[in-house]
Amino acid sequence: MPELPDPVVYAVPAFILLLIAEMLFSLRKDKSRYEARDTLTSLLLGTGSQVAGALVGAAVVGASVWVYQFHLFEIGIEFRTWWWAWILCFFLDDLAYYAFHRSAHRVRWFWASHVIHHSSQHYNLSTALRQTWTGFISLAFIFRLPLLLIGFPPAMVFFCAALNLIYQFWIHTEAIGRTPKWFEAVMNTPSHHRVHHGVNPRYLDSNYAGVFIIWDKMFGSFVPERDDEPVRYGIVKQLGSFNILWAAVHEWVGIAKDVWHAPWRHKLSYMWREPGWSHDGSRQTSDMIREKWRAGRPAEEAAE
Repeated sequence: MPELPDPVVYAVPAFILLLIAEMLFSLRKDKSRYEARDTLTSLLLGTGSQVAGALVGAAVVGASVWVYQFHLFEIGIEFRTWWWAWILCFFLDDLAYYAFHRSAHRVRWFWASHVIHHSSQHYNLSTALRQTWTGFISLAFIFRLPLLLIGFPPAMVFFCAALNLIYQFWIHTEAIGRTPKWFEAVMNTPSHHRVHHGVNPRYLDSNYAGVFIIWDKMFGSFVPERDDEPVRYGIVKQLGSFNILWAAVHEWVGIAKDVWHAPWRHKLSYMWREPGWSHDGSRQTSDMIREKWRAGRPAEEAAE
């Protein structure tokens, strides 16, 4: 398989400089945007994610190469000849990311891996680095396998996925309000992604886009940020700890406990149903929280 450089490696110095710049700006304007223990937790979780990725990287590459042998179309990797394929791959990779991201909020098995990214109650560029250690266990990479079956070479898919990840770094900030309307209409922005990280009932489970917000508008998951409702960050049941190991595995522990204690007919549901689901209705899913919120609002507001 042809090799391409990892663009994330080249982006890391820019990540660091932007993080420092945002921190200095935020501390002058609003010191509450950064909290030392939270930032350190995010940085350590990000480091752990890189280590975990390195440990399983060969297995992911091997699985991808094996799947690729069944591809339908011959697509080359040389940019001068196949420039259109690179554009198409980037576009379709973002659609694959949308499918993964939506599943990561609607299926508890995938959420157990993704929840680490949402566990901070602050929203800044360090939050972008708060990444999972267990993506391989949750099989998150399977969402990009269709691209390989189409015929996009694994190296091309990995490169486009890295570009997608790099793009998402800058949208994790409160330092930028709204961008021009034409940009907000098509692209994922800090405003759109702040909503995604919100635990307000209005904002729950929305704006799953990686790069192009058009997917959310097409599939009915778009919610705009409102000036009259500031975003509250974190998860519905806040983590309440800066322990990096607990942050990395707490939802897996929760799944194990629920499966162990659940009646046999409900055991699988605690893995594959939405987060917050329970067989006895003792907990609340995001849909239940949203409906309860709507029911308590005036009729004209609830219809929004």
